[in-house]
Amino acid sequence: MDDERISTGSKLLDAFLEGGYEKDAITTVYGPSGTGKTNLMALAAVSMAKTGKKVIYIDTEGGFSIARLKQITGEYEDVLKNVLFLQPTTFEEQKNDFERLKEMVNDKIGLIIVDTIAMLYRLVRTSDIHEVNRELGIQIGYLTEIARKQKIPILIANQVYTPFELRNQINMVGGDLLKYSSKCLIELQAGHSGKRKAVLRKHRSIAGEKETYFKIVNEGIEEV
Repeated sequence: MDDERISTGSKLLDAFLEGGYEKDAITTVYGPSGTGKTNLMALAAVSMAKTGKKVIYIDTEGGFSIARLKQITGEYEDVLKNVLFLQPTTFEEQKNDFERLKEMVNDKIGLIIVDTIAMLYRLVRTSDIHEVNRELGIQIGYLTEIARKQKIPILIANQVYTPFELRNQINMVGGDLLKYSSKCLIELQAGHSGKRKAVLRKHRSIAGEKETYFKIVNEGIEEV
């Protein structure tokens, strides 16, 4: 890895992203349920934790699995020592955890993961959607500031939805808020026989879109 990137935890994805995730930017991985988002989050967390750096893992879905971690690495106990979990169960708790981030960040932190950023946002029942969007924007602003000033990579998993009038179109939850703040956008799609496709939709230093195919295995992911 060069000084500007960190490993994704997968040789396939490192090559796909020409070196890995960028340190001073937000990378958002989005797609339907079951496409492998949390697997990519876990691979990156394991890779960073093995370097001795700390990982802040904000798990809004309770999707992080110790059993899955044991499959990925035999050093799971050492990895867990370097992962700090925040597990908000409401959007208000998520708001409070994001405010805590500014106090938690130091030179021992190597990666911040949010899995997923829009889960609790979607559960908010309020007539003031503009206020909820404003709060989500503030949270994304915190992450942008940390990435740019502290050079700590931010990895976000995000959900998608299909507009009622456009059944073949997939949009990210949170829309433009995440679209414009993320310097790298990776869309995951499910295929047949367990095959997944990763599509690079946006990257500030890689021209054009490209794609790769993979499947999830015990040790992580492998090329199809």
